[in-house]
Amino acid sequence: MKADIETADKDRGESISLAEPLLIGSDSRFRGILTDLALELAQKSAGFRRSLPESLLRSLADLVRAMNCYYSNLIEGHDTHPVDIERALKHDYSKDAKKRALQLEAQAHVTVQKWIDNGGLNGRTVTSEGIREIHRRFCELLPEDLLWVEDPETKERERVVAGELRKKDVRVGRHIAVSPGAVPRFLRRFEEVYNRPGKTDSILGAAAAHHRFVWIHPFVDGNGRVARLMTHAMLRETLDTGALWSVARGLARKAGDYKRYLAACDSTRRNDLDGRGNLSEEALAAFTRFFLEICIEQVEFMESLMQPDRLRARILLWAEEEIKVNALPPKSSSILEAVLYRGELPRADVAGVVGVGERHARRIVSALIGRGVLGSESQRAPLRLVFPATLASRWIPGLFPEKVNMG
Repeated sequence: MKADIETADKDRGESISLAEPLLIGSDSRFRGILTDLALELAQKSAGFRRSLPESLLRSLADLVRAMNCYYSNLIEGHDTHPVDIERALKHDYSKDAKKRALQLEAQAHVTVQKWIDNGGLNGRTVTSEGIREIHRRFCELLPEDLLWVEDPETKERERVVAGELRKKDVRVGRHIAVSPGAVPRFLRRFEEVYNRPGKTDSILGAAAAHHRFVWIHPFVDGNGRVARLMTHAMLRETLDTGALWSVARGLARKAGDYKRYLAACDSTRRNDLDGRGNLSEEALAAFTRFFLEICIEQVEFMESLMQPDRLRARILLWAEEEIKVNALPPKSSSILEAVLYRGELPRADVAGVVGVGERHARRIVSALIGRGVLGSESQRAPLRLVFPATLASRWIPGLFPEKVNMG
C-alpha cells in the first residue's frame, strides 16, 4: 500500500507471534519421528568423526569447505567449481571478468566458513550480532558488481551494505516479509528461541531456524547464503561435526524439493490440527524431516567415501600411475602410505620410510608437496595428507561433478 511504501523503513507493529511456531514442540504429533531422526543424525555424525584419524580431519574439512561453497553457490544459480575455488584461494583468477567475480564470491564464502569453523562465531550463531557479522564479513569481500540488486518489478538497483539490516519492504515469492523496522524485534525473538541448551531442540531448531530466518529476510540480499552459513555453524556447534560433511550438497542436489518445502513453510495454519501458531506446523515439520534426512544422507555418503581401506587403495593406485609416467618420483607411494597409516609423518622419518638418503627423501617430499597432496604447518612440522580439489574425482569420487575447463 502507498502508506506502507512511504514509511518503508518503519516498524508497522507486526506481532512477533506471526512467526510461530518457531520450534516443533514436545507435545506436537510430529515430534516423535523428528526426535528419532535427530538422535540418528547425532549418532551417525559422531561415529563418522570418531572413525577418522585426527590428522585427516583438517584436510578433509578444507575440501568440504570448498564443496559446501560450490553447492551453496549452485543453489543461488552460480556455478563455480571447487577446482576454480581452490585456484581463487591461491589468487589464481580467471581472465573472464564474470568468472573472476564468481571466484571472488566463492573465495568470500570459504573465508567466512573457515572463520566459522575456527570458532569465530561460537556462542553467537543465532544472535543478531552474529548473523550481521556473517553478512558483513561475506559482503566486504565481494567485488563491486555483486553488491547490487535489482527490484524485479521496478528495475530499481540498490547497493547492498555489508552487515546492514534492510530498510525497505521485500517480497519473496508470495511471501511479503515483515516491515523493515520490525526486523530487530523478530531477530531478538529468533535468538531467544534458538539459543537453547537442549541437544534435541538444537538439532530440530537448526532446520526450523533455517526457514524462519529467510521468512524474516533480514537483509536486502544474501539471506539464503547467510542462512546456510548460519545453519552450518549451528550444526557444527550442536553436533561437533568437525565441518566434515555438508548439508548444502544435499540441498543443492534436491534444490527443487528444498525450495518447495521452504515455500510451503510460508503458509499459514490450515486448521485446528495444524498446530496453534500463525504458520503451518505441518509444513515446518515436513521441512524439518526433509532437512534431517538430507543431513543423515550426507553423513552416510561422506562416511562411505572415507572408509580407510578404500581411500588408501584409491590414493595409492593414483600414486603408482603417476610414478609410471614419471609425474612423481619412485617411492612416492611409500610416503603417502606411511602418512595414511600414521596420520602424520615427521620429516626426520621420511628417509627411513623410503630407504634412501636425506637429500633424495627431500626431493620426493618436495614433489608431493608440489602436487598439492602433502602439506605441513611449517618446513619442520610433520607432513599430513591434503585433499586437492583437482584430484577429488580420483580420491573421493562423487563429491562434486567433474571439472569443466574455465578460462
